[in-house]
Amino acid sequence: MNSSFCLPGSILIFLSFLKDSFASVLELLCWTLQLHKSTLLGSRMSMPLGKQVFFTGVVASGGCALLYYLMQKTFSRASYYQLALEHLHSHPEALEALGTPLNVHYLRLTDKYNFVDIADAKLKIPVSGPKSEGHLYVSSSRDAPFKSWNLQEVFLELKDGQQIPLFKPSGEKSNELKTE
Repeated sequence: MNSSFCLPGSILIFLSFLKDSFASVLELLCWTLQLHKSTLLGSRMSMPLGKQVFFTGVVASGGCALLYYLMQKTFSRASYYQLALEHLHSHPEALEALGTPLNVHYLRLTDKYNFVDIADAKLKIPVSGPKSEGHLYVSSSRDAPFKSWNLQEVFLELKDGQQIPLFKPSGEKSNELKTE
């Protein structure tokens, strides 16, 4: 995060996600509009403005819901996300504090702590169990684009403020992750 201008991670993830999936959403919208147009061909009646607004709103809402879901899936597949959850599941003190089974919830994309760019990633993952709930904080970086991610720190903060450290790098490269 050395640059003087940084966008929140959710915006960067959204922009990279749009690059990958905009074509499929656009195809869905075109198909829907063609279907709508084909029902009106041959007819002299035009659709009332209220129905057009409603129809457009339904398509736009469905598209937004699909984008949100796919963004969450993109986050959950990231190697630093997966490794942080592995550290949580293998840490007895954290399991005792939360209880089992553990529930991992969707990230709040509007949270300013969640930040991902080309070299750094910070996530605040909501987790809960029968005994308590909290957030799993993950900090990761990489030396250059398309290189392996390295976990910097993983800790669990419970709702009562207690912090449980799950990972701090020692001098070795055991925290190196696969290239995404």
